[in-house]
Amino acid sequence: MCRVHRSLDRSFDAAAAHRIRTALGLDPGEVAHGMRTAFGLGHVTAELVTAWERGELPPGRDELAGLAGMLWCSPADLAGRPRTLREHRLARGLTPEEVAAAVGLDVLAYLRMEQENVWRGGDRSTQQLRALFRLDQSDLVAVCGRNAKLSLLLRETFTARGAGAARAVARTASLDRRVVDVALRRLRAGHTAAPDPEVFASHAVDHFWEAVRASA
Repeated sequence: MCRVHRSLDRSFDAAAAHRIRTALGLDPGEVAHGMRTAFGLGHVTAELVTAWERGELPPGRDELAGLAGMLWCSPADLAGRPRTLREHRLARGLTPEEVAAAVGLDVLAYLRMEQENVWRGGDRSTQQLRALFRLDQSDLVAVCGRNAKLSLLLRETFTARGAGAARAVARTASLDRRVVDVALRRLRAGHTAAPDPEVFASHAVDHFWEAVRASA
């Protein structure tokens, strides 16, 4: 019988889980075995650990505690930054009514955006949201629902290195083209050097923003 686990309110940092595991010299099977024997999580398999690391699904609370135990870290080390409107709101301890009032929207209109996980506010509301949630550019791209498109474009740049690919990334991320060019060079170099290029590619958006910050 398949067990259903409640997902976390906060994001799971899949890239951190992969990075810490590989630094410890463990493979997914060893992590899964330890979680089964030491933490009583008999359903955990190597395939499930790999799915967590690829961002295909987040671990539940008990799973996160067991994973952190196996990786000799705190669960907080595996909790990523907020990515959705709801996660940002909860991280700030705000109610939907408070957010709606702060950005000048009807609360039902805001709640629809939160449920659909796509911010559609105008320029003024967007600036107010950025200030309220302290969003950087990567956060804004995520809450505007553009991460899936950005991920696809970034994957394409691993093979298509023309100006068109860079322009599309710059447009989607709302960044200066020169910044994007430098970041993409860093991203391609990281992909080429990665022990597991597919896992690296599955976190292309996170690696891209790291490259943007390093290029600043």
